[in-house]
Amino acid sequence: MKQISKIQSFRVDHDKILPGIYISRVDGDITTFDLRTRKPNCGSYMDSTTMHTLEHMFATFVRNSEAGERVIYFGPMGCRTGFYLLMRDTDIKEAVTLIKETLEKIVAYEGPVFGASRKECGNYLDLKLDCAKKECKEYLENIEKYKKTDGAYDE
Repeated sequence: MKQISKIQSFRVDHDKILPGIYISRVDGDITTFDLRTRKPNCGSYMDSTTMHTLEHMFATFVRNSEAGERVIYFGPMGCRTGFYLLMRDTDIKEAVTLIKETLEKIVAYEGPVFGASRKECGNYLDLKLDCAKKECKEYLENIEKYKKTDGAYDE
């Protein structure tokens, strides 16, 4: 049997990760951005409703942005401490701007949750906009604080 090596995300020391935006990996022209909303292994994890709603909202807004054609994927981490955003031909500065703009759109949004019907979603009853808005607001505050104190990314 072939030796199984650790994937990149398991090679990162999760005890050192703080809320922020990181480049997780680069595969050719595709960059995986780690949108870490919470410090791992600290007992504070997103509930499924918050993750699910934020996924619907962020994915819809980012895919409808000017950079939408470069978005490959947006989705939650299984550990419930953040999300992955995969983009083609996008550097960290551009990604940070796009992420902040998208989070701000969610916080300001007053309409129905995107994709919140039985025909559009496999768990359409598990969506609450106020949960996603709260998470986005807190994450925006955390990434501003993190940028200024720990230099997760340069702007």
